[in-house]
Amino acid sequence: MSLVVAVASGKGGTGKTTVAVSLALAQRNHVQLLDCDVEEPNADIFLKPEFEKAEPVSIPVPQIDKSKCDFCGKCAQVCAYNALAVIKNDVLVFTQLCHGCGGCRRLCPRQAIIEVDRNIGKIESGAAGEIQFVRGKLNVGEAMSPPLIRAVKRRISSNGLVVIDVPPGTSCPVIEAIKGSHFCILVTEPTPFGLNDLILAVEVVRKMGVPTGVVINRAESGYDAIDAFCKEAGIPVLLRIPFDRRIAVAYSKGIPPRFVQKDLDKQLLNMLDSIRRLSLPPENH
Repeated sequence: MSLVVAVASGKGGTGKTTVAVSLALAQRNHVQLLDCDVEEPNADIFLKPEFEKAEPVSIPVPQIDKSKCDFCGKCAQVCAYNALAVIKNDVLVFTQLCHGCGGCRRLCPRQAIIEVDRNIGKIESGAAGEIQFVRGKLNVGEAMSPPLIRAVKRRISSNGLVVIDVPPGTSCPVIEAIKGSHFCILVTEPTPFGLNDLILAVEVVRKMGVPTGVVINRAESGYDAIDAFCKEAGIPVLLRIPFDRRIAVAYSKGIPPRFVQKDLDKQLLNMLDSIRRLSLPPENH
């Protein structure tokens, strides 16, 4: 049975990917890392995997058979995303807005709609040593990332530890990436911006019913608001990564912090033990 741990953050630049990669490296055996930050995946910079396979990902979008269409407007009425518009004797299809739900095709009274595939990106998979690695890459200019994230998550291993690198923020792609996880790590930084976005992220994760804990990156004394919030909210602080110039220099070279902070692996494995105690049982999620 797998343990699925999502690593998220309310804002970009907190060190989310660094924590996700470090956790996978600390576990080392029977671990899979899914890079679901599909708009700008970068976990490979640290892991340097050898990619073995690439697969295109598409979503179905409507195509109108005008020989059957009577321009009744039903398709535009049922589309929640305004991807269709009926104007006199024409139907306009805005494929960039289409979520591929298929509602228009199913509800068309004249069966005048067929679906064609539109490529939105690709999935690349391979290995970095013993770590199985999967990432999604969204096409440049593409706005619809949740379908690609779902496609990446269909590759989740049924055994061992699964680490999901979640997109930053609190929008739809974040929710899609966290959904179904047994635990969510929220990575933050000890700044007012970090606290503000942590509060938003905690609210989202709690509404999803996923247990959560906090990792404070670039931790230093003098700003205690993160700890105060976590204590009041009943959220455990799982790990503190120090504000260390050596870590920043290593990061700039694509080197994980474990190579400069020698006890980090042990701390991460202790954190993982805590996560196992706090997480939802797989059979209940």
